[in-house]
Amino acid sequence: MTSLKQQTDAQVEKTRQAKPEFMQSVDDLLTKAKEFQEGGNATAVGEAAPGFELPNAQGEPVSLASLLERGLVVVTFYRGSWCPYCNLQLRAMQQRLPEIQNLGAKLVAISPQMPDESLSQTERDELEFVVLSDQDARVAEQYGVAWKVPDVLLDHMTKDRGLELTKINNGNGDVLPIPATFVLSSDGVVVWRFVDVDYRRRAEPDDIVAALQQLSVATPK
Repeated sequence: MTSLKQQTDAQVEKTRQAKPEFMQSVDDLLTKAKEFQEGGNATAVGEAAPGFELPNAQGEPVSLASLLERGLVVVTFYRGSWCPYCNLQLRAMQQRLPEIQNLGAKLVAISPQMPDESLSQTERDELEFVVLSDQDARVAEQYGVAWKVPDVLLDHMTKDRGLELTKINNGNGDVLPIPATFVLSSDGVVVWRFVDVDYRRRAEPDDIVAALQQLSVATPK
């Protein structure tokens, strides 16, 4: 089976071939972002995960507390359905969803998109986990993974992609989450995490499943 990293690396190379100058500017930008430790204040392993209540794709409120009542929770932040790397990630997570659920965990994905635009009807049919809307990126900020998008990326989204983030996110036009994933114990403590300001890199589903397996073994029956 092709790993998520192999899939995202292929997407990076595809874009690099099509727009080499843009991708070089992204490389330089993200190198600088890492030097300034963007995402360095993200909720750490051993800390309690911030609580939240956000609308799902149907506009219904879903709280972290209600998810934790059912056991372990995997919280993943992504930029939006317009992002090809995010779509690769969500499909990869869907493929491993049975294992995640068998380990007693709920998967929830959070993006800034409006509830009625966070998923297309096709995506709603394909994805079987909870998708929530954090339009103002406030929850992302509480988790320490909100990022004010640099102009070079905003220009690319607007001019090359025809994206209007202000419309997509209902007012929020320049703050997106750093791709991040947190595995939470049933008492809401972070036991594993992946945080990388490089939006082209994502948590590998194998590593998420391994973290859940370890937590399952450590939890008394």
